[in-house]
Amino acid sequence: MFRKLKLSVWIAFAILFSGPALANDSEAELSLGGLVLKQSDNVSMDSEDLYISQDQVRIRYTFTNHSDRDVKTIVAFPMPPQPNFNDDFFEGNFVPDWENLKFQTWVDGKPIKLTINERIAIDGKDISKRLTELNLPHRWFENYEWLEAFQKKPEAELMALAKEGLISKNVSGWEWLPRWQLVTEISREQIFPAGKTITVEHSYAPQTGGSVGGGLLKGNRSGYPEAMGYYKERWCVDDFFLRGFDRRNDQKNRDGRESYHGEIWVGYILSSGANWKGPIKDFRLVVDKGSTDNLVSFCMDGVKKIGPTQFEVRKTNFEPKRDLNILIVKWYDLNQD
Repeated sequence: MFRKLKLSVWIAFAILFSGPALANDSEAELSLGGLVLKQSDNVSMDSEDLYISQDQVRIRYTFTNHSDRDVKTIVAFPMPPQPNFNDDFFEGNFVPDWENLKFQTWVDGKPIKLTINERIAIDGKDISKRLTELNLPHRWFENYEWLEAFQKKPEAELMALAKEGLISKNVSGWEWLPRWQLVTEISREQIFPAGKTITVEHSYAPQTGGSVGGGLLKGNRSGYPEAMGYYKERWCVDDFFLRGFDRRNDQKNRDGRESYHGEIWVGYILSSGANWKGPIKDFRLVVDKGSTDNLVSFCMDGVKKIGPTQFEVRKTNFEPKRDLNILIVKWYDLNQD
């Protein structure tokens, strides 16, 4: 039921990025992000060492409390609201898989117990009570049959819900779509000792998204220029990357061989690192594309190749302005046993 809803609401996106074969199966990534603290005047992020691959994300922070008093606060590791609305469609429509996420945290080398907080909201405002009063499902995106039946409600009832801001019209091919989202945070109570520096580490398996085929093929690039605009804005795909893609794709389909490419999307909420006292003093990012056969693209300047599959970015006094989205392209051989 849940997957049926997911594939249905993705149809606009799948068509946009469709290829000649096996190109209509796509799924959004679930981006996690850095620690969020209500703007702090006392605690600085001295360093952030971030490693990202399609299989694992590892982060190591050091923080310093510059005051003469302990700072005790709730620190949250946010996820984007689900479903993730984007103009006329929504691109993320699944809830976190906590078992496969394998999220772990250590403070000064000691494991820390975490709390998972979930609420239902519109634009950040909790509306759970109002939905209960109206007998509307909190997790509507898990119920395809309910969404289909919802379209057949009396026009006056739908218009009243729209006037209240609870639903919107003409989204993702549906006549009416609820606007409320699942907001999730992984949080913990944290003490930053007065005048001291502590180390915080996280490790988890990213919930990646991707597609089979996509808009990178030559024919799709010319036929769907709006798709290329999306690639350039989200992953900073440029002409150098496209030439490499064309060359690699031609090689994979030479001499009677037959292959297809797939896209893997990894997201990370980087902008939350700007909530601490001052900039991130020492920032290091390593992106691992997984195989020398793969291609990778993401929006960051100063990228340096440090290994066969790894790329590094180093920055000092870094104030992130946008989140990080990583595109990994890989090929699959159809002739392989």
